[in-house]
Amino acid sequence: MQRALPLLAASLLMLAAATAPVAQGYNITKILAEHPEFSTFNHYLTVTHLAAEINRRLTITVLVVGNSGMADLLARHLSLLTLRNVLSLHILTDYYGAKKLHQLTGGSTLASSVFQSSGHAPGTTGYINITDHRAGKVTFSAEDGGGAPPVDFVKSVKEMPYNISVLQVSTILSSPEAEAPVAAPAPVNLTELMSKKGCKAFADLLLARPDILQTFQDNLESGLTVFCPVDAAVKAFAPKYKDLTADGKASLLLYHGVPVYYSPQLLKSNNGVVNTLATDGSNKNFNYTVQNDGTDVTLETHVVTATITSTLIDQDPDAVYAVDKVLEPRELFKVAEVVDAPAPAPAGSNKSKHASPLAPSGPDEAPADQATSANSAFRTTAVGRWLAPTAAALAASFLVV
Repeated sequence: MQRALPLLAASLLMLAAATAPVAQGYNITKILAEHPEFSTFNHYLTVTHLAAEINRRLTITVLVVGNSGMADLLARHLSLLTLRNVLSLHILTDYYGAKKLHQLTGGSTLASSVFQSSGHAPGTTGYINITDHRAGKVTFSAEDGGGAPPVDFVKSVKEMPYNISVLQVSTILSSPEAEAPVAAPAPVNLTELMSKKGCKAFADLLLARPDILQTFQDNLESGLTVFCPVDAAVKAFAPKYKDLTADGKASLLLYHGVPVYYSPQLLKSNNGVVNTLATDGSNKNFNYTVQNDGTDVTLETHVVTATITSTLIDQDPDAVYAVDKVLEPRELFKVAEVVDAPAPAPAGSNKSKHASPLAPSGPDEAPADQATSANSAFRTTAVGRWLAPTAAALAASFLVV
């Protein structure tokens, strides 16, 4: 028994680790939603897609500004792209809690901002100078502030050491480089892009349905991610597509679009269910799960699992990826089921060959075929495959005793 105990303990620890809940990260939108005085700032973090940029990072500091300060900024009628640069200047790529602000070595430091790391800030612009003054006063100023006065630290709003710190500052940071006009990118021609990069067959399906293509195009400015199946996948799927009704074809095409911009980094760092252009108001249908394993990203629809094979374009607020299979929603196609052959009856059994295989052999006994099927089905899952060696080791360890 002594030899079995170490194996048992190790197996239990491995099982606990496998079934332990995954820690959830922070969500800047939810954090600021608890503070109505920052509602405008919160809104524009979402509109400029900076909220997703914040949430994907492990360590971040957000310098938030009240609604009155945002009103002054919006009165300047900056373009959305320029507004993104200005707000990204207020997102520091390191953690600065209130305590850390008053413990700066030498009384000051330079912090990099998301604007600086975005590649849009030339030279040393995009760095923020943080200074701890006497009597507990702390100020922030952009390196290229053009002589504008620094802004004051007001209070700590939320701190999750050492992941995210949300600090209120008195007003918007000034930076001529961040406020410079930004040329709008050329509009994305979805079907032309797909046709040139291995997804011509899917592009042709969209062109055959102008109403559906228009839905994709209507989302280009606000945010769109498209998963287009490669030509070989569409060709193999053609018989199934032909059998769909007109409404079914429309839903299937819309199913390949997501009304949110997902960069490659976001897809590789965020697992979970996403809604599609086919999802209705309930948000519970026509969705799928994004999963990643290292650099591989898959889309699980419960009918098929497709893998992203390449990035056709990643140009915020739009991204198009090629996938190796047509995404089949369970609302239109049957969910694949694992079916095992029934276990052979024991020799000498006198049970009727017409007896139901699910009929229990005793009041407290699970039916043999049902248990075998359930056990086999469990082994086909990721957890089942992982635990199978552990179960075998446990069995062997007890036999030794």
